Amino acid sequence: MPYTEVEGRRLALSNLDKVLYPATGFTKGEALHYYVTVAGALLPHLRGRPVSFLRYPDGVDATAFFAKNVPPGAPGWVTVREITQVSSEPLRQVLVEDLPTLVWAANLAGLELHTPQWCVEHEAQADRLVFDLDPGPGAGVLECRTVALWLRERLAADGLTVLPKTSGGKGLHLLAPIEVTPSSAVSAYAKRAAVEAEAALPGLALSKMARALRPGKVFVDHSQNAAAKTTAAPYTLRAKQRPSVSTPLSWEELEAARSADELVFLADQVPLRLENEGDLMAPLLDPGLVRPLPGT
Repeated sequence: MPYTEVEGRRLALSNLDKVLYPATGFTKGEALHYYVTVAGALLPHLRGRPVSFLRYPDGVDATAFFAKNVPPGAPGWVTVREITQVSSEPLRQVLVEDLPTLVWAANLAGLELHTPQWCVEHEAQADRLVFDLDPGPGAGVLECRTVALWLRERLAADGLTVLPKTSGGKGLHLLAPIEVTPSSAVSAYAKRAAVEAEAALPGLALSKMARALRPGKVFVDHSQNAAAKTTAAPYTLRAKQRPSVSTPLSWEELEAARSADELVFLADQVPLRLENEGDLMAPLLDPGLVRPLPGT
């Protein structure tokens, strides 16, 4: 088993040649390389947030499991925090705040990294608002764009700065930095906005999850603001047929896209985007953009 040293931490790496994305031949070693390459942009978005892992030890076509508690055998230097307010039993969750921990997680085939909208210092009190725009059958990311543009203007009227990223699948995520607010209040605000979007775009936006209503429409999923819910982090890999990435966008490129393919970014494309564009999601971490949530 090969070993490597990462910032003074000795790590055992295993099965680096194992193919995790059979459709493309993308390997575990390539996943590790991707995460190391984008760590400078990714880690600030994980800092202070307990990470839930979607692990695919046998690849994306095989059985996966969702791991919230720290996996057995974790090195003693991995930072773990007890989370007590979002589940019936306390959780012991990992904070991925440095490169060694990120490499360790990737070596466990933790391909997808998900975080809540709050930090451990203020558990169950969100410091950001999120919408997951999820297209139903017959709709796609371009339909999501229409809803996203409406939400951007609606939330701007409340003083909130909204930032888009791809979900890594067919949809979009919208995020806005807010003052620390109880997650229950953020959820209520997001639900009201989703209902307003449905009223404003009745043939397109949908505020209810019911599958029967989904064809041709975009579900404005507000539920991920609940304290117990998580959302795919910026720059995480997604377990699709290809190694797609949940990729921050500029509003300009989102508006200019003429096809869905223009809004799909794979692991080998994202490092160059970062080199050319920087972290387009960095404003989410800018204290100067934080605003109070209306009505709270």
